[in-house]
Amino acid sequence: MAIQIPSRQLFIDGEWREPVLKKRIPIINPAKEEIVGDIPAATAEDVEIAVDAARRAFSRNGGKDWASTSGAFRAKFLRAIASTVLERKSELALLEVVDTGKPLVETASDMDGVASCFNYYAELAEALDAKQKAPISIPVQSFKSYVLKEPIGVIALITPWNYPLLMAAWKIAPALAAGCTAILKPSELASVTCLELAEICRQVDIPPGVLNIVTGLGSEAGAPLASHPHVDKIAFTGSTATGIKVMTAAAQMVKPISLELGGKSPIIVFDDGDLNNAAEWTIYGCFKTNGQICSATSRLIVHESIAADFLVKLIDWSKNIKISDPLEDGCRLGAIISKGQHLRKGFFIEPTIITDVSTSMQIWREEVFGPVLCVKTFSTEHEAIELANDTDYGLGAAVISKDLERCERLTKALQAGTVWINCSQPCFDQTAWGGNKRSGIGRELGEWGLDSYLSIKQVTHYISNEPWGWYSPPQSSEELERSQKQN
Repeated sequence: MAIQIPSRQLFIDGEWREPVLKKRIPIINPAKEEIVGDIPAATAEDVEIAVDAARRAFSRNGGKDWASTSGAFRAKFLRAIASTVLERKSELALLEVVDTGKPLVETASDMDGVASCFNYYAELAEALDAKQKAPISIPVQSFKSYVLKEPIGVIALITPWNYPLLMAAWKIAPALAAGCTAILKPSELASVTCLELAEICRQVDIPPGVLNIVTGLGSEAGAPLASHPHVDKIAFTGSTATGIKVMTAAAQMVKPISLELGGKSPIIVFDDGDLNNAAEWTIYGCFKTNGQICSATSRLIVHESIAADFLVKLIDWSKNIKISDPLEDGCRLGAIISKGQHLRKGFFIEPTIITDVSTSMQIWREEVFGPVLCVKTFSTEHEAIELANDTDYGLGAAVISKDLERCERLTKALQAGTVWINCSQPCFDQTAWGGNKRSGIGRELGEWGLDSYLSIKQVTHYISNEPWGWYSPPQSSEELERSQKQN
C-alpha cells in the first residue's frame, strides 16, 4: 500500500511558512528503511518568529481574541479539532504507521484518544467559566476574597515520537483550554501527524498564532525554544537526560515546567492469580507500542513458587505475537523507531525476556525503550516492594494478585505516579498522569492537566466603610491650629 506523505512547511501565525534556512529532514519509514518524504527543519530564527506570533496572539486586543475569552468560546475550537481528527482518522492512523512503525491497530486507537482528549478538555474549558471568582471563606467580615484562574501565557510544548499526535494532544488541549497560546515542537523522528494537526487548526479557523508548530532537530529548534525568554512555561515529554537540560534552561529564568520523563516500571506477580491473565498483562505492559513506552512495566518481579511455570507461559504468549509489517492485519509488534533489526528488512526487534539478572545490571536499572523484559523472583511481600522501589524512576507500577487487601497495601507502598492493579498501562483522560523521582515533575491529564497551565491570582476586597485604623490619622488644619494656640 503506497501512502502519500503530505509535504508541509512550518505552521506559524496561522500560515504555512518555509524555514528561514530552507532546511528539511528526511522521513524514514522504520518498517521499510525507506525515505518516504521530508519535514521542515526549523532553527532558532524560526523559533523566534513562532514565539513572537504566540506572544501577539496571547495579548491581541487586550486578550479578548483568546486569552481572556470564555472557556465556552475556546471549547468550540477544541471540539472542532476533535471532530476533524475523527473525520480523518483512517488517513492519520496510516500516516502514523509509516512515520513510527507502530501497528495500525494501535495508531487507529491513538486517533480516537486524540479526539477524546480534545473533547474532554472542551468540557473542562466550559466548566472553568463557572469556577472563576468563586468566593473563599475567610474569618474577617470586613474583607471578601476570591480566586481567578488565568492562563500562564506562552507555552513551549516539546513532545516525543512514540505517540506523536496523542502526546501532543495531551499538552495542546489543556493549554488551549486554559487560554494559553503555544508552540509545539514534536520529535524530528515522527512529526507527520503533528503537521497534519496544523492543517486541521487552519481548517477550523483557530485564531492566528494560538497554536504554532515547528518541526526540527532538538538542538536546532527544541533548545532555543526551551531557553527563549518570552516563553512562560515549558511542558516536555522525553528522556530524563533531555529533561534535565530543559529544567536547567527553565531555571535560568525561574519559569514553571512540566516534565514527563523516563521509567523502569515494575510489575509484581504474586502466586495467587490466573497465570494466563497475568502473562497477557505482563507482555502487554512491556511489549505494547513495540516496547517503546516510558511507563513500560519492563521489570517483572514474580513469586519464586510460580516463576518457572510463569516463564513458560510468557514465552508461549510472546511467540504468539505477530511481528510483521505494521499495516498487516493482526500485527501486534511492528518496527522500532530507529535502526536495529532482526527481520530481513526494517527496524524490528523480537520480544526478549532476560532472566537471572542482578539488581546492579544496567538492563535492570536503565530504560531500554524496546520489547525487552527483565525477570527477578521474590519470596516475601516485603522483598517484592524493596525490589520494585529500588530504582531512580517512579512513573508506573503494576500488581497482579487476587488478594485485594494485599493490593491496597502495595498501592500505598509503591513509589510511583500510577499503580495498576491486575492490569498494566490503561490510561484515561480523566485520571492524572505523571511520575515521581527521575520520572518527572507535575501531572498531565484530568483536571490536574488543566491546572498546570493556569496561574492562580488571589483577589481580596476591603468591604467595610470604616477606616482601617492601624495608624493615627493626621490632624486637619483646624485641629492643628487649635493645638498650636493651646500651646
